[in-house]
Amino acid sequence: MDLGRVVVTGAAGRIGTAVRAGLRGSVEQLVLVDRAPLTADHPSEEVRQLDLLDAAAVAEALAGAEAVLHLGGVPDEAPLPDLLQANVLGTHHVLEGARKHGLRRVVLASSNRLTGCYPTAKTVGPADPPRPDGLYGVSKVALEALGRLYADKFGLSVVCLRIGSYEDRPLERRHLATWLSPRDCLGYVRAALTTPGVGFTAAYAVSANTRRHWELPAELGYTPLDDAEAHLATLPEEPPGNGLQGGAFAEPAFTLPYL
Repeated sequence: MDLGRVVVTGAAGRIGTAVRAGLRGSVEQLVLVDRAPLTADHPSEEVRQLDLLDAAAVAEALAGAEAVLHLGGVPDEAPLPDLLQANVLGTHHVLEGARKHGLRRVVLASSNRLTGCYPTAKTVGPADPPRPDGLYGVSKVALEALGRLYADKFGLSVVCLRIGSYEDRPLERRHLATWLSPRDCLGYVRAALTTPGVGFTAAYAVSANTRRHWELPAELGYTPLDDAEAHLATLPEEPPGNGLQGGAFAEPAFTLPYL
């Protein structure tokens, strides 16, 4: 399905940069939003340099759009006030702009870290309660709650992608379960933007890893193609972990510096 005007927030980030290139051929206009300066590299691209905390600027960027892919925010553990500003308030501004302008679809970048304190032996799906592995994961719980609110109360169509470990290839043993390849990332994004009939859904965006401990999202109609197991021989040996899906992210030492 070809798309009309699509806004991508956080377009200067790693995933935003990759998705930008992958979406160019299937959209009429791609609006790239970030605080960092960007340059339009294709006739279909438009650049908006703005802060997601500026609600009026966000709403203006969303005017006339068909869909928004919201990738902007703080991407890792940080002090809670910073995460609340960037990941929660910024998301609220995106959802409110989408409501005002009647966007057909909102795709929110959630995270596997929302359930990182589950044991690795358990297969986790969106129906399982959140067990965040840090303050970053807490901010993603709030992001999904906002998405649910706007779907239930205002009728927005919202997809929350719980993004796995996005890397060109697996870099550590945990990635045997959590890896999200660039090819599969783009596949999930396209499906999240185009799949019809979605009210609200949360879905794990993860490659077809033999050792994965998350349910694959049948409702988006995308079947991942890559498996981290193919890279097993390239990974270093590691001591036994803590048995939690978040691995080191779930350790107290990871969050203590930010408290």
